[in-house]
Amino acid sequence: MQIEFVPLLERQRNLYRIPRGGDRFSAYLRLMLNEAQNEVRFPPLVALNPMAGDDVAVLIDALIDLDTEEVATRAAVEASSQHTELVRCFSMGLVVADDVGGGWTNRYASEFFLITGRGRSSPFQQSWIAGVLWSSEPATVRGVWETVQTAVHRTASIHRNGAAQTLRDYLSQEGDAMARAGCVAPTIDAEDLEYTRQLLTPELDETNPRTIMECLFGDEASRTLGFTPRGLSYRAGLALALHDARLMSSRRSQRSREQRMQRSITDRSEQTDCMPQSFGSGR
Repeated sequence: MQIEFVPLLERQRNLYRIPRGGDRFSAYLRLMLNEAQNEVRFPPLVALNPMAGDDVAVLIDALIDLDTEEVATRAAVEASSQHTELVRCFSMGLVVADDVGGGWTNRYASEFFLITGRGRSSPFQQSWIAGVLWSSEPATVRGVWETVQTAVHRTASIHRNGAAQTLRDYLSQEGDAMARAGCVAPTIDAEDLEYTRQLLTPELDETNPRTIMECLFGDEASRTLGFTPRGLSYRAGLALALHDARLMSSRRSQRSREQRMQRSITDRSEQTDCMPQSFGSGR
């Protein structure tokens, strides 16, 4: 798996330097579409709000000041190096999605679109990975690192295993991607984890997108989307997925350490057996 990182933050910042109105929207269309106007030039930019306010411009400035595209490049290279079996080349870029400034973006619907890996119609669009940052969150190096690595691991999983179909598939895919990326959130306490597990277990083979979104994102998402709350905490399903994936990774690491220790003991034993015996000079 190889990734070419494409800087996109400055392009977004230049767009927001144009006052909101027709001129900015025209510039947005020129940025988004190729000359033939039949293909998106930079697929990650589909997530941006062309009429976003100054808060998004300020956030992009902060991301540029932190040199986050250099951070993102290193994160992408490190994550992709774990998937050498995947013989594919991708392009990747960062985009700031506006989940604060109005009705352009519903974060939960947008996130679900990302984790499905669907909706990219052309091979060109399928060759891109979007590192989506959110206007409701501050600019941090860690946030960019986790976002990029999660997106890369998710993409590798989709190409290796196929697109997730059931809630069980999504929990496995997202838990593994977040754990590999070193994510520490979302989290819920032990009692809530068990409660969430009980609620989600009967739904594990469900394929209805609405049900899956309710289970992954919790009641806050359900309310914003007009769905039915299930009594789930914020991102409860994703928190459970991350917890289980980290636990599984820890167990694999423990088994690996035990196997290495056993091999070491066996090797030393074999070396001892092969040593020449020393006999005293008896009289």
